[in-house]
Amino acid sequence: MGAEGDSTAAPDGVRPGGEAPGAGVPRRRALLGAGLAAFGAATVAAAGPAAARSGVVLDLTHPLGPNLPVWPGNPPFAAVPVATYERGGFAQNAIAYWEHTGTHVDAPLHRVPGGGSVDLIAPADLVAPLVVLDIRTRVAGDPDAAVTVADIDAWRAAHGDIPERAFVAALTGWESRLGEPATFLNLDATGTQRTPGWTPEAAAHLITECGVVGFGIDTLSLDRGAAGDSPAHTAILGSGRYGVEMLANLTAAPTAGATVVVGAPKHTGGTGGPCRVLALT
Repeated sequence: MGAEGDSTAAPDGVRPGGEAPGAGVPRRRALLGAGLAAFGAATVAAAGPAAARSGVVLDLTHPLGPNLPVWPGNPPFAAVPVATYERGGFAQNAIAYWEHTGTHVDAPLHRVPGGGSVDLIAPADLVAPLVVLDIRTRVAGDPDAAVTVADIDAWRAAHGDIPERAFVAALTGWESRLGEPATFLNLDATGTQRTPGWTPEAAAHLITECGVVGFGIDTLSLDRGAAGDSPAHTAILGSGRYGVEMLANLTAAPTAGATVVVGAPKHTGGTGGPCRVLALT
């Protein structure tokens, strides 16, 4: 069959009905443009208020420095100049830190033998809808408080379904202690951290019921400090998901509607590493 469904093929360079090349194109483009516009309007309408964007980019990352609290027993971040402008024309530092320092990613390999390393985290999983679960009120009265399934249900009641393939962060308010490292670590007489975290039940619920890709928190650990054997780490990393610990500025992030971008490191065989985390609001 010929073009436009005509049973007679048109001569080269001439459309059926004697149209010259390009004739009729504006009309078809107009129809296509109108269709796309209608589709776009319908998409925005279906997305509702959550689709509105402020255009603000929030940095959810603590700057690495020697005074930043680290896991008890770990060395602090260090930077040593190894090149200067005077000798060679360029400045350069040698930096040293353990992988799980500052705002950082936990890859499955961090907890699970044979789990995926940080370089194997799927790029698509590092850009996700951001969900913030605020448990600051309970943490203020109990440093051992944790995110529960009830917290998830309360978020749903206020905001609707948790988006598929979301990144869910726990806002505990622990960042307010950052100026005093001892208070941030909050060790009791036995050397146990008394800090909030995730319950394994809440983590498992989000994985099985909502298909989330990652978890975050503003403390040093996904687990409560007093939790034995790191059950939240096991539930999250054991499922092939990743975690981000020691997030910053979560109080400024919207509870719903933003997109998170996790700039994870990509070194072969890594169990994790410092990352730059941004929220697009």
